[in-house]
Amino acid sequence: MKRNKPKYHQIIDAAVIAIAENGYHAAQVSKIAKRAGVADGTIYLYFKNKEDILISLFQEKMQNFVENLEKVVAGKQKAAEKLLLMLENHFTILSDDRHLAVVTQLELRQSNKELRLKINNVLKDYLKLIEKILSEGVESGEFKSDLNIRITRQMIFGTIDEIVTTWVMNDQKYDLVALAPTVSKLLMSGLSA
Repeated sequence: MKRNKPKYHQIIDAAVIAIAENGYHAAQVSKIAKRAGVADGTIYLYFKNKEDILISLFQEKMQNFVENLEKVVAGKQKAAEKLLLMLENHFTILSDDRHLAVVTQLELRQSNKELRLKINNVLKDYLKLIEKILSEGVESGEFKSDLNIRITRQMIFGTIDEIVTTWVMNDQKYDLVALAPTVSKLLMSGLSA
């Protein structure tokens, strides 16, 4: 129920900026509250602690990511087209929200093992979408019939992740979205039947 309240989303959005600007460990709850325009105690009406904010932030943003991607590829017939759209969508979302890019590519990786396991659970729906595109490509004959879906899914996700991380580490100086066709072409050279 709390997820449907405006303050919940204010806090999430404020947390993205506070964590991106200060780093996860230095982004105190008081900084998040101040940026959200709420009292420190209000945070605890919605979240257990800062770790809960980070996980909730990632769940919210990843859910939006997946829902957006499902809409983008809906009705498209070719798996190759879906793969390109997935890349463009991923790069566009992070290019449009540079604070979110910093949080997803840098700050989520500095967390403890328990936190990383929770984050990995959130990624499952996104990875399932990649698997679905790959399976459709195999079934339609677009992709190699002996394609190992799990390994290929990890390879695609790893490629996307590394490209975005490099972009973030280079202070986002170039057009991330413009890389999507090249990345798609390289991926397709290994996938095509």
